Amino acid sequence: MLCPEKCVDLLALTKIVPVITPRDPADAPALARALAAGGLRAAEITFRSDAAADTIAAMREAEPELLVGAGTVLTESALEAAASAGAQFIVTPGLNPRIGEKALGHDLPYFPGVMTPTEIEAALALGLRFLKFFPAEAAGGVKMLKAFAGPYPMVRFMPTGGITAANARAYLALPNVFCCGGSFIADGDCLARGDFAEIERRARAVSSLLAANQISL
Repeated sequence: MLCPEKCVDLLALTKIVPVITPRDPADAPALARALAAGGLRAAEITFRSDAAADTIAAMREAEPELLVGAGTVLTESALEAAASAGAQFIVTPGLNPRIGEKALGHDLPYFPGVMTPTEIEAALALGLRFLKFFPAEAAGGVKMLKAFAGPYPMVRFMPTGGITAANARAYLALPNVFCCGGSFIADGDCLARGDFAEIERRARAVSSLLAANQISL
Protein backbone atom coordinates (compact mmCIF):
# COMPACT_ATOMS: atom_id res chain seq x y z
CA MET A 1 0.00 0.00 0.00
CA LEU A 2 1.08 3.57 -0.71
CA CYS A 3 1.50 6.09 2.09
CA PRO A 4 -0.29 9.40 1.42
CA GLU A 5 2.97 11.23 0.72
CA LYS A 6 4.09 8.67 -1.87
CA CYS A 7 0.65 8.67 -3.49
CA VAL A 8 0.74 12.47 -3.67
CA ASP A 9 4.20 12.32 -5.24
CA LEU A 10 2.89 10.00 -7.96
CA LEU A 11 -0.22 12.11 -8.56
CA ALA A 12 1.98 15.19 -8.78
CA LEU A 13 4.01 13.53 -11.53
CA THR A 14 0.94 13.04 -13.70
CA LYS A 15 -0.41 16.54 -12.85
CA ILE A 16 -3.78 15.93 -14.51
CA VAL A 17 -5.72 12.96 -13.13
CA PRO A 18 -8.49 11.83 -15.48
CA VAL A 19 -11.78 11.51 -13.60
CA ILE A 20 -13.70 8.76 -15.35
CA THR A 21 -17.23 7.42 -14.97
CA PRO A 22 -17.01 3.97 -16.59
CA ARG A 23 -19.69 2.46 -18.80
CA ASP A 24 -18.53 -1.13 -19.22
CA PRO A 25 -15.70 -3.01 -17.45
CA ALA A 26 -14.87 -4.59 -20.80
CA ASP A 27 -13.52 -1.18 -21.85
CA ALA A 28 -11.08 -1.07 -18.95
CA PRO A 29 -7.99 -2.66 -20.55
CA ALA A 30 -8.20 -0.41 -23.62
CA LEU A 31 -8.83 2.62 -21.41
CA ALA A 32 -5.86 1.85 -19.18
CA ARG A 33 -3.59 1.30 -22.16
CA ALA A 34 -4.72 4.55 -23.79
CA LEU A 35 -3.95 6.59 -20.68
CA ALA A 36 -0.59 4.91 -20.13
CA ALA A 37 0.40 5.23 -23.79
CA GLY A 38 -0.51 8.90 -23.59
CA GLY A 39 1.91 9.40 -20.71
CA LEU A 40 -0.51 9.71 -17.80
CA ARG A 41 0.26 7.81 -14.62
CA ALA A 42 -3.04 7.84 -12.71
CA ALA A 43 -6.82 7.72 -13.02
CA GLU A 44 -9.79 8.20 -10.72
CA ILE A 45 -12.71 5.86 -11.41
CA THR A 46 -15.94 7.21 -9.97
CA PHE A 47 -18.55 5.16 -8.19
CA ARG A 48 -21.28 6.87 -10.19
CA SER A 49 -21.57 3.65 -12.15
CA ASP A 50 -22.10 0.01 -11.25
CA ALA A 51 -19.10 -0.74 -13.45
CA ALA A 52 -16.66 1.08 -11.15
CA ALA A 53 -15.25 -1.75 -9.06
CA ASP A 54 -14.78 -4.14 -11.97
CA THR A 55 -13.22 -1.36 -14.03
CA ILE A 56 -10.69 -0.62 -11.30
CA ALA A 57 -9.71 -4.28 -11.06
CA ALA A 58 -9.41 -4.67 -14.83
CA MET A 59 -7.39 -1.47 -15.26
CA ARG A 60 -4.95 -2.49 -12.56
CA GLU A 61 -4.48 -5.87 -14.20
CA ALA A 62 -4.04 -4.37 -17.67
CA GLU A 63 -1.56 -1.63 -16.61
CA PRO A 64 0.01 -2.46 -13.23
CA GLU A 65 2.10 0.73 -13.28
CA LEU A 66 -0.99 2.93 -13.57
CA LEU A 67 -2.15 4.38 -10.23
CA VAL A 68 -5.90 3.72 -10.07
CA GLY A 69 -8.10 5.28 -7.42
CA ALA A 70 -11.79 5.32 -6.59
CA GLY A 71 -13.82 8.52 -6.64
CA THR A 72 -17.30 9.55 -5.48
CA VAL A 73 -17.04 7.02 -2.66
CA LEU A 74 -20.13 7.92 -0.65
CA THR A 75 -20.84 4.76 1.37
CA GLU A 76 -18.96 2.20 3.36
CA SER A 77 -20.09 -0.50 0.95
CA ALA A 78 -18.58 1.44 -1.96
CA LEU A 79 -15.37 1.83 0.02
CA GLU A 80 -15.20 -1.90 0.65
CA ALA A 81 -15.88 -2.63 -3.03
CA ALA A 82 -13.15 -0.19 -4.07
CA ALA A 83 -10.65 -1.70 -1.65
CA SER A 84 -11.49 -5.24 -2.77
CA ALA A 85 -11.06 -4.21 -6.41
CA GLY A 86 -7.55 -2.92 -5.71
CA ALA A 87 -8.14 0.84 -5.61
CA GLN A 88 -4.95 2.60 -4.52
CA PHE A 89 -6.52 5.79 -3.19
CA ILE A 90 -9.98 7.06 -2.21
CA VAL A 91 -11.55 10.38 -3.19
CA THR A 92 -14.85 11.78 -1.89
CA PRO A 93 -16.82 14.91 -2.84
CA GLY A 94 -17.04 15.98 0.81
CA LEU A 95 -15.46 15.19 4.16
CA ASN A 96 -16.90 11.99 5.60
CA PRO A 97 -15.02 10.92 8.75
CA ARG A 98 -16.47 7.40 8.63
CA ILE A 99 -15.27 6.86 5.05
CA GLY A 100 -11.91 8.30 6.03
CA GLU A 101 -11.65 5.92 8.98
CA LYS A 102 -12.47 2.96 6.74
CA ALA A 103 -9.99 4.06 4.07
CA LEU A 104 -7.21 4.45 6.61
CA GLY A 105 -8.15 1.04 8.00
CA HIS A 106 -7.32 -0.35 4.56
CA ASP A 107 -4.09 1.71 4.43
CA LEU A 108 -5.56 3.69 1.53
CA PRO A 109 -4.72 7.39 1.07
CA TYR A 110 -7.93 9.39 1.49
CA PHE A 111 -8.55 12.72 -0.26
CA PRO A 112 -11.80 14.28 1.00
CA GLY A 113 -13.46 17.17 -0.76
CA VAL A 114 -13.45 20.55 0.99
CA MET A 115 -14.45 24.08 -0.04
CA THR A 116 -14.41 26.16 3.18
CA PRO A 117 -11.98 26.96 6.01
CA THR A 118 -14.23 25.06 8.42
CA GLU A 119 -13.98 21.92 6.31
CA ILE A 120 -10.21 22.29 5.95
CA GLU A 121 -9.84 22.53 9.71
CA ALA A 122 -12.09 19.47 10.19
CA ALA A 123 -9.79 17.55 7.84
CA LEU A 124 -6.69 18.77 9.67
CA ALA A 125 -8.23 17.59 12.95
CA LEU A 126 -8.37 14.10 11.39
CA GLY A 127 -4.70 14.29 10.42
CA LEU A 128 -5.42 14.92 6.72
CA ARG A 129 -3.52 17.62 4.85
CA PHE A 130 -3.81 16.48 1.22
CA LEU A 131 -7.33 17.45 0.20
CA LYS A 132 -9.58 17.65 -2.82
CA PHE A 133 -10.87 21.18 -3.51
CA PHE A 134 -14.38 20.67 -4.89
CA PRO A 135 -16.20 22.02 -6.80
CA ALA A 136 -13.14 24.05 -7.70
CA GLU A 137 -14.45 26.58 -10.18
CA ALA A 138 -17.80 27.08 -8.44
CA ALA A 139 -16.09 27.46 -5.05
CA GLY A 140 -13.81 30.32 -6.05
CA GLY A 141 -11.17 28.62 -8.14
CA VAL A 142 -7.62 29.91 -8.22
CA LYS A 143 -8.45 32.98 -6.11
CA MET A 144 -9.84 30.82 -3.30
CA LEU A 145 -6.81 28.54 -3.30
CA LYS A 146 -4.50 31.55 -3.13
CA ALA A 147 -6.49 32.77 -0.12
CA PHE A 148 -6.18 29.38 1.58
CA ALA A 149 -2.40 29.42 1.23
CA GLY A 150 -1.97 32.06 3.95
CA PRO A 151 -3.71 30.42 6.93
CA TYR A 152 -3.14 26.84 5.76
CA PRO A 153 0.43 26.57 4.43
CA MET A 154 0.54 22.91 5.47
CA VAL A 155 -2.32 21.89 3.18
CA ARG A 156 -2.05 20.88 -0.48
CA PHE A 157 -4.98 20.50 -2.82
CA MET A 158 -6.30 18.49 -5.76
CA PRO A 159 -8.76 20.91 -7.43
CA THR A 160 -11.58 19.11 -9.23
CA GLY A 161 -14.80 20.37 -10.74
CA GLY A 162 -14.74 22.64 -13.74
CA ILE A 163 -11.10 21.91 -14.56
CA THR A 164 -10.49 22.13 -18.30
CA ALA A 165 -7.62 22.23 -20.73
CA ALA A 166 -8.01 26.02 -20.72
CA ASN A 167 -7.70 26.64 -16.96
CA ALA A 168 -5.62 23.73 -15.65
CA ARG A 169 -2.33 25.58 -16.08
CA ALA A 170 -3.42 28.37 -13.71
CA TYR A 171 -4.26 25.85 -11.00
CA LEU A 172 -1.08 23.84 -11.43
CA ALA A 173 1.02 26.99 -11.08
CA LEU A 174 -0.11 27.35 -7.45
CA PRO A 175 2.37 26.03 -4.84
CA ASN A 176 -0.44 24.48 -2.79
CA VAL A 177 -1.79 22.40 -5.71
CA PHE A 178 -0.26 18.97 -6.30
CA CYS A 179 -2.50 17.89 -9.18
CA CYS A 180 -5.87 18.56 -10.79
CA GLY A 181 -8.73 16.17 -11.47
CA GLY A 182 -10.52 16.56 -14.78
CA SER A 183 -13.05 14.67 -16.87
CA PHE A 184 -12.04 16.24 -20.19
CA ILE A 185 -9.51 13.55 -21.15
CA ALA A 186 -11.79 10.50 -21.02
CA ASP A 187 -15.26 12.01 -21.14
CA GLY A 188 -18.57 10.27 -21.61
CA ASP A 189 -18.70 10.89 -25.34
CA CYS A 190 -15.35 9.21 -25.96
CA LEU A 191 -16.30 6.26 -23.79
CA ALA A 192 -19.69 5.91 -25.50
CA ARG A 193 -17.96 5.79 -28.90
CA GLY A 194 -15.20 3.51 -27.66
CA ASP A 195 -12.76 6.07 -29.03
CA PHE A 196 -9.67 5.10 -27.09
CA ALA A 197 -7.43 6.54 -29.80
CA GLU A 198 -8.88 9.98 -29.01
CA ILE A 199 -8.40 9.41 -25.29
CA GLU A 200 -4.76 8.52 -25.93
CA ARG A 201 -4.37 11.61 -28.13
CA ARG A 202 -5.77 13.86 -25.41
CA ALA A 203 -3.61 12.23 -22.75
CA ARG A 204 -0.53 12.64 -24.92
CA ALA A 205 -1.38 16.28 -25.64
CA VAL A 206 -1.79 17.02 -21.95
CA SER A 207 1.44 15.22 -21.03
CA SER A 208 3.58 16.89 -23.66
CA LEU A 209 2.15 20.36 -23.24
CA LEU A 210 2.34 20.24 -19.47
CA ALA A 211 6.02 19.44 -19.86
CA ALA A 212 6.27 22.64 -21.92
CA ASN A 213 4.30 24.49 -19.22
CA GLN A 214 1.21 25.02 -21.35
CA ILE A 215 -1.99 23.16 -22.06
CA SER A 216 -4.08 23.25 -25.21
CA LEU A 217 -6.28 20.60 -26.74
